[in-house]
Amino acid sequence: MIAHWKSPRLGALWLVALMASTLVGASGCAPALIAGTTVGAVTVAQERRVGDAFDDATLQVDIEGRLLDADADLFRKVNVDVVESRVLLVGLVPTESKRNEATQIAYQAPHVKEVINELQVAEGSRLSAYPGDLAISTQLRTKLITDADIHQLNYHIETVRGSVYLFGIARSQSELDRSINHARSLRGVQRVVSHVRIK
Repeated sequence: MIAHWKSPRLGALWLVALMASTLVGASGCAPALIAGTTVGAVTVAQERRVGDAFDDATLQVDIEGRLLDADADLFRKVNVDVVESRVLLVGLVPTESKRNEATQIAYQAPHVKEVINELQVAEGSRLSAYPGDLAISTQLRTKLITDADIHQLNYHIETVRGSVYLFGIARSQSELDRSINHARSLRGVQRVVSHVRIK
């Protein structure tokens, strides 16, 4: 399991969608309202508009659902982040063909502008993430939160086997540079990969 909250491999938005559909039943608009309220509360301080954030959340749920329908094991191994209809895939998969399959599935979802595939191929026991991955992500998030020059809500952080992936929107190059430097300063970090867009 990679260093990103999913329980079990179901994100908060996925759970919101499931709960909303269960509670509302036949009504088609209430789930969107409930999910939209949740996303809005989280994204008020972000660089994205609430509407854009809701679209991204909906797209993330769509892609995760497609992964689950296609291959439950692939769904468990692939983490999906979406910002401005750009999709980041991170995790550990057993073969190159599974890596390519995940990209193809992501592109099947409507309105996807780009799929960034950072899935690592590892076989057998190597499919387990390093124990330090979660600690790295947690420490980096803490550093971003405590740095007044960084708007940390704009950043998604994923860590897989010591590789830190940054995704999101930076307000400036200097802010992004500070975030990257924070990541590089952490013990156990092997490399830092940024897919952050400068606003």
